[in-house]
Amino acid sequence: MALPYLCLFLFCSGTVMYLIFYFWGKIMGIIELFLIAFGLSMDAFAVSVCKGLSTRKLEPKHYLLIGVWFGGFQAFMPTVGYILGSAFEQYITVFDHWAAFILLLLIGGNMIKEGFSKNDEQPNDSFSAKTMSILAIATSIDALAVGITFALLPDVDIGIAVCFIGITTFLLSGAGLKIGNIFGLKYKSKAEIAGGVILILMGAKILLEHLGIICL
Repeated sequence: MALPYLCLFLFCSGTVMYLIFYFWGKIMGIIELFLIAFGLSMDAFAVSVCKGLSTRKLEPKHYLLIGVWFGGFQAFMPTVGYILGSAFEQYITVFDHWAAFILLLLIGGNMIKEGFSKNDEQPNDSFSAKTMSILAIATSIDALAVGITFALLPDVDIGIAVCFIGITTFLLSGAGLKIGNIFGLKYKSKAEIAGGVILILMGAKILLEHLGIICL
């Protein structure tokens, strides 16, 4: 019964390794891409923790559902953002790196704010299409803005980038589900704060490289 899910996990892991070797040496290096994917996935991770807390007995289908919904939307939204950003790229080329920095700063700042917020989400154990679609959209709005950022950066292979983000979110959502089921909300806020800090640092790196202050 668990064999199909094991095969899916191995396939995802193999794909991640392929993406690592494919992306090595590109202008947007593998480390930067992984950090952005990790940061973006923290919202989905936090919601998955809540789902794990509210679900008494986890089944393989729960991991698959939460991974496909969250990972799928985290891959879809940057694609939409990239298309929108590409359409207006010619009008914002002069200040594109400032735009990328501000977008990542706002997204990261909001994630840190949510991490420190005392308003805990109400547990909901529903995995229905309606519930999951709402959660998937809510946790992937930030990815739309990051997609716009990708359009402003040189030599970003959007196909590879969104696959990397989607697979990272798929795996971390499943991990969050299990962690929430075992440990409760212990790591939820820490994950959101860490994700926010990572995105802000990535935005600062993009800006500083453009200004010639650092050369990596």
